[in-house]
Order: sequence, then C-alpha cells, then structure tokens
Amino acid sequence: MIIAVDGPAASGKGTIARALARHYGVPHLDTGLLYRAVALSLARAGGDPADAAEAEAATAFPDALLADPELREEATGALASRVSAHGGVRAALMERQRGFAAQPGGAVLDGRDIGTVIVPDADAKLYVTASPQVRADRRVREMEQHGISADREAMVAEIIARDARDMGRDNAPLMQADDADLLDTSNLTIEQAIQRAIALVDARLECHGKM
Repeated sequence: MIIAVDGPAASGKGTIARALARHYGVPHLDTGLLYRAVALSLARAGGDPADAAEAEAATAFPDALLADPELREEATGALASRVSAHGGVRAALMERQRGFAAQPGGAVLDGRDIGTVIVPDADAKLYVTASPQVRADRRVREMEQHGISADREAMVAEIIARDARDMGRDNAPLMQADDADLLDTSNLTIEQAIQRAIALVDARLECHGKM
C-alpha cells in the first residue's frame, strides 16, 4: 500500500501524511527534508544554488543531517525550492525515495512530485492545498510559537513566489496528478482535514481491493 501526498508549502500535507502513516501502520517519509538537506549542505559549503553541478554534489549529504533542526527554518525551505529545480538533484534523490516506497507493507510519502513522478502507480494520491493567505497565517503562527517574529504580508509574498517556482520549473513541477483527490484545508481544522484524508484514502484503497 503506497500513499502519495503532494501539495504546496504549509498546506498541511506533512501533518496529514504523518497521520495517515499512523492510521494505516506504515512508515512515513517527508521527501521535502531530502531537498532541504541538499540546500543546507550547499549553503554550509558556500555553494551557488543556481549552479546545477554544485547543487547535485550536495546530494551526497550524510544521513545525520536529516535530524538537523536548521532544516525546518524558512530560509532553508526557500533555498530547497531553488535547488530542487535542477534535474540532477531530483534524479539523485529519486531512487532513495522509490526505495522507501517499495519496502514491504508500503509507505506514505509526501512532497511535490510523489504522485506524478516518484510513485505514479501509488494506490492512493492526495493533493493537499490551501489559500496563500491561510498558509501564511499558519507559518506565522508556527514561527511565533518558536519565538520568531514574522511579517504576514512578506510571508504571503514568499509563499506565492515559492509556488510559482515550484509550479513553473521544468523538472517535475508541482501539480495535481490526474488521479489524485483534491483536499483543500483552508477552512478545515487539523482533525477535520485528517478525517477527510482518511476517508478519501479508504475509498481509493477499497477500489483497489486493499481494504
């Protein structure tokens, strides 16, 4: 059983993916962390995110980097969006993601190209989204909870710009797979979004005879 969860930043896809993994008893991979690790590795090496060769070289990061708290910072996420546009970076990380998905019992993966590129034959696919304004509010609240001040309007602008980069890149652009169920979390609580996600996945699994 493979479940693919795609969507833009701060849409709630990570929270939903983790909840689905717990519900179905399978492992979860936040594939965005892989790209953030590449970005952080590149930044610490003083590399240029626009240089495809330097970005690809940064994919050789040690596994221990995936636990670094700096991966969660907004600056790292913005840089990850830039390095992920390089085909060489995506190719280098693709097999790692597919290997995770192919493990016995299945898995839940969330990212931006899971249902379209990484595991296009996933048993269930969700495209999780929300309005830029709602997503900005979520980011601001999250940062404030960690004692970091944030400008809401600047955050809205950054989210819109990041969406444009992710959707407009030549390599594996962010998009809803044709067979993915749309889940707009703009007006849903976390619990409501999770329950809706479970219902959508259950329906897909039933169609595949896996319920």
